[in-house]
Amino acid sequence: MVVVTENGGVGHSRLRRLTIAALLCGAALLLGACAGSGIGDLFSRSADAPPSAPAPQQAPIGAGSVKVGLVLPLSAAGNAGIVAQSMRNAAELALAEFSSPDIQLLVKDDGGTAEGAQQATQQALAEGAEIILGPLFAHSVSAAGSAARARGVPVIAFSTDSNVATRGVYLLSFLPESDVERVLAYAVSTGKRSFAAAIPDNAYGTVVEAAFRQIAARRNIRVVALERYPIDRQQMQEPLKRVAQAAGGADSIFIPDGGDGVPVVAQVLAANGVNLRRVALFGTGLWDDQRITSNAALQGGVYAAPDNAGFRAFAKRYQARYGSEPVRTATLSYDAVALVAALVKTQGTQRFTPEVLTNPSGFAGIDGVFRFRADGANERGLAVLRVTPSGPQVVAPAPRAFAGT
Repeated sequence: MVVVTENGGVGHSRLRRLTIAALLCGAALLLGACAGSGIGDLFSRSADAPPSAPAPQQAPIGAGSVKVGLVLPLSAAGNAGIVAQSMRNAAELALAEFSSPDIQLLVKDDGGTAEGAQQATQQALAEGAEIILGPLFAHSVSAAGSAARARGVPVIAFSTDSNVATRGVYLLSFLPESDVERVLAYAVSTGKRSFAAAIPDNAYGTVVEAAFRQIAARRNIRVVALERYPIDRQQMQEPLKRVAQAAGGADSIFIPDGGDGVPVVAQVLAANGVNLRRVALFGTGLWDDQRITSNAALQGGVYAAPDNAGFRAFAKRYQARYGSEPVRTATLSYDAVALVAALVKTQGTQRFTPEVLTNPSGFAGIDGVFRFRADGANERGLAVLRVTPSGPQVVAPAPRAFAGT
């Protein structure tokens, strides 16, 4: 929630609460009603990808007095360009649905490269941007952050790599560390105390492994086995056999992979003697994939992810306006624009200060509550869902506020 005092400043007493959604026009757009590409993206994107030809100059969106840079890889090849266009549309939709927004979005194409992101950010700053939204890829965020920091301008970026978060560069994304924290907290609350873990041998897996080890130690979870497996089906056999051999001493197995990997991992574990009906299966937001949630062998498995009710409502409005389905991460640019518009409307000249952006009460968006930490990472209120024959079912709802605020 955006928390403001009666005189419009941020504070902790005599407060009134104001959600982003409450500033949107139309009762149907209040948070309860708002409550392609998957959640887990962008770890495999190479910083050495060849540069794309720049797209034509993008027209600004809106006519408000406060200028905001929106940096996306609009001309990047393949999926990246598709994702970027959907996020650009979502930003436009947020302005259209906001009540009297006083912002103008300066849309800039970074081509999916670090050099392009630096140039795009510098262009937006030269045109008067007070805050930068984007870029999408980790290497681009680092470049944009350096350019913005030199001018004292904050960045709200969309990378899922928390290594690029820092003071003044905030990530409004679905961070895997949050998934691990939420799902392990739920596991402990249901009496689970010992885990075997099968983790993909990629950049995402590296981040998840570090979070898993740290959180398991903090929550007194016994890790009986942890193996990294490659994507190649033949080469994954040996590490997964070791997990299967150790699984008899565990009450749970953690498989933080997506729709390509989890069904195969489950099949190999079952072939090596693991009874998937007698051990609890846990995953991350990458499990929010029909290839997993419709897989009979994975019924009963549990994962953490945003409650999809908000996305479904957003997707209907998006499709009505643009005639196509949004990518899953389009909500990030929608929420970023809505947040900026809300802060402009309520916070005056303090709107983009660190004290406002890192308000511990946080903000409420399409995917639930979130807040930025001082180090640039974020925390999200996530739901816990179970795979069932009728589709994912919420077994622990997402919190509507952060504890102690």
